[in-house]
Amino acid sequence: MTARTDTTRQRSGAEHRVVITGMGVVAPNGHGLEEFEHALRTGRTGIRFVEELQELKFGCQVGGIPQGIDEIKTEYFSADVLMAMNSSMTYAGIAAIDCLRDAGLPEHPPEDGVVDWDMGAIVGTGVGGVDTLGDKVVPGVNAGRTKRLGSTMVEQTMSSAVSARIGGLLGLGNQVTTNSSACSTGTEALIVAADRIRSGRAKRMLAGGAEGYSPYTWGGFDAMRVLSRAYNEEPERASRPMSASTGGFVPGSGAGVLMLESLESARERGAHIYAEVLGGHINSGGQRGTGSMTAPNPEGVRRCIRAAIGDAEVTPEEIEVVNGHLTGTMADPLEVENWRAALELEPETIPLLNGTKSLVGHALGAAGGIECVASILQLDRGFIHGSVNCEDLHPDLEKFSTRIVRETRESNAKTLAKASFGFGDVNACVIFRIVDE
Repeated sequence: MTARTDTTRQRSGAEHRVVITGMGVVAPNGHGLEEFEHALRTGRTGIRFVEELQELKFGCQVGGIPQGIDEIKTEYFSADVLMAMNSSMTYAGIAAIDCLRDAGLPEHPPEDGVVDWDMGAIVGTGVGGVDTLGDKVVPGVNAGRTKRLGSTMVEQTMSSAVSARIGGLLGLGNQVTTNSSACSTGTEALIVAADRIRSGRAKRMLAGGAEGYSPYTWGGFDAMRVLSRAYNEEPERASRPMSASTGGFVPGSGAGVLMLESLESARERGAHIYAEVLGGHINSGGQRGTGSMTAPNPEGVRRCIRAAIGDAEVTPEEIEVVNGHLTGTMADPLEVENWRAALELEPETIPLLNGTKSLVGHALGAAGGIECVASILQLDRGFIHGSVNCEDLHPDLEKFSTRIVRETRESNAKTLAKASFGFGDVNACVIFRIVDE
């Protein structure tokens, strides 16, 4: 059976195949690929009690914040550079440098004057420099101390700060931009970057997402009462995608950056190829039907999945694993049903399904980047990590119980679908596959 598609690319012989040759991750449960993989395999959570949230009287007092960054960042950046970097820029910069090194590409410090015209970056964020605004700009302006704010406030608060900082650190001469599409940001960035390489406009693109930690970011979600409140004394149990007892999502932060490269370039330099980006699609449900600013239109989600499959030129049966968006809200059952309907499969035959947010929380604009790294690690290293805290499946998901991975298992899966769905009724879905050498 071939999936019904809404947009199927007519490929031309001039298009370049796109592969992933490097990755970098700064996650609440690990910095670097080895530590992150170990955490995924063993089910080690990155969700912790956050004293600051208690002091600020948040209902949700747990979250996912990368650990040890104050020490780690001094290994990457000079004191002068760090003065102009907030947390989202720091996470993004560390992940991007790690990604470049993992790809085996040379580093060019600013004093070398080297510009790589063939490489760019699309690294997005949902909120960006709100910590700088809240901690420095707003108090300083309100107190009449504008002249004492310093000269780096603009570069720390502009929406494009994460990609601009990466571009300067690495001397990137191709497109350097920041996208922002709420929770779908990181996955969207990867799809847009892949299209740039496909068309021959770049040989290599860094792609992903970053989100800093700030109570000013998380406060609005707490006010909406969409964050978990019932597990403040048991933070490791708080993030519960697909669970009947979930009380909302757990906020997170961090960065995930991937190196996308044309297959010709990767093979020419003998790079390790993690996987191929077979295809993807981005759309919106238009906030019609049951869709709204905060809820997805199911038809839009299903069209996005089908179009991604069509672009990848695979059948639903070829997809072996789905790394879902799965936030730990009551929208999870609807998401799983949308996958079933889009793939036109019975509940017991859908791909194996897991949710990385159970271990790291919902990192907002960074979620897609971090979870794409998790997805590729699973394909490359032969495992599917368990989704923790869903021992009590939501009743609407019982019919899918045999397909939901709750304990890590070894795997020889070659094809995985990753999707992200965001506020504003926006959707992004990408298909990855192991490359047969």
